[in-house]
Amino acid sequence: MNIKNCINIEDLRMAAKKRAHKMVFDYIDGGSDDEVTLKRNSSAYDDYELMYRVLSGVDNPDMSTTLLGQKIDVPFILSPSAGNRLFHTDGERGPCIAAEKFGTVYSLATLSSLSIEEIGALTNGPKWFQLYVWKDRGLVKEMLDRAKAAGFTAMFLTVDLPIAGNRERDPKNGFTIPPKIGPKQMWEAMKAPWWSLDYLTKPQIRYANLSEETSAISLNDFVAEQLDASFSWDDAEWLLGEWNGPSILKGVVRSDDAIRAERTGFNAISISNHGGRQLDTSPAPISCLDPIRDAVSDKTELIVDGGIRRGTDVLKALAMGANAVSFARPYLYGLAAGGIDGAVRSVEIIHDAIKRDMILLGVQNISDIDESFINRLKP
Repeated sequence: MNIKNCINIEDLRMAAKKRAHKMVFDYIDGGSDDEVTLKRNSSAYDDYELMYRVLSGVDNPDMSTTLLGQKIDVPFILSPSAGNRLFHTDGERGPCIAAEKFGTVYSLATLSSLSIEEIGALTNGPKWFQLYVWKDRGLVKEMLDRAKAAGFTAMFLTVDLPIAGNRERDPKNGFTIPPKIGPKQMWEAMKAPWWSLDYLTKPQIRYANLSEETSAISLNDFVAEQLDASFSWDDAEWLLGEWNGPSILKGVVRSDDAIRAERTGFNAISISNHGGRQLDTSPAPISCLDPIRDAVSDKTELIVDGGIRRGTDVLKALAMGANAVSFARPYLYGLAAGGIDGAVRSVEIIHDAIKRDMILLGVQNISDIDESFINRLKP
């Protein structure tokens, strides 16, 4: 499918499925256990209706807002995601360029396939660095120092992965990063010739911020070997001191955790269940927004992460008190389908939908969107 002919995120998803190796597509597309949370992340938006205004005279709405003191042109940012060169040889360049084109934040993952320094040099747009907590605290500090030197302005601490979720598609497909090619992978590679050509003719895919000697390993084994499941609130406070800058805590669904995050010193909270890839049957982020917004002060900014596919999803989250939303799967589908052009197209689709839907909603500015526009179908 021609990327220009993709008119929604589902079109990009199907284009990605057609082009990418099966283990790659399933890694993007899949969740944990029975994928209940994965499905619910998007379907939960159906629990809310938008109450639009008429005769509002809106024809060119202003989509800009401010997040962590930084003006952005749209009310969304791009979430971090690991190993993007596995999906397309353009790798993290795709979403990074897309974010800059539309004037928003790009978040680089710790486990990226392009280095902190390369992405730092690629864009002058706002960029945040996502961090997992390693057992080697020296490595943690080294990564933070590198991120600061490369111009990353905020730390995006992900805390919902003390152990890898039961993502059953991955072991069935023999998924590893870097890829470890066996008979099953070779068979599927024959069905994905364009992906295979990229893989065979481009540099080896690896975690660019780690040692070049990192061997092919499953996510479960990697997390168990490298990440620190004992990390606590006290450790988070230490980490804030090491960073000494704007910070976001990603992976919160409970209001008591949100209160603790605010008291610990985080400036923003990403309400997220890791895209339905960790604890299955955990709640959809949009369902957690009301209690968390009520629990924390207005100074703590809230980002709803998970399930965003339409402009109306974004407007619902904003109306319920989110400062912004974030997403990864939409741009990963675009990246897997068409590299940089696909990633840009994915962001363009959501950008254009928000603009159209703000006109239909009858609001001139993002700040005009409030709870009066929401009708909750469930108590």
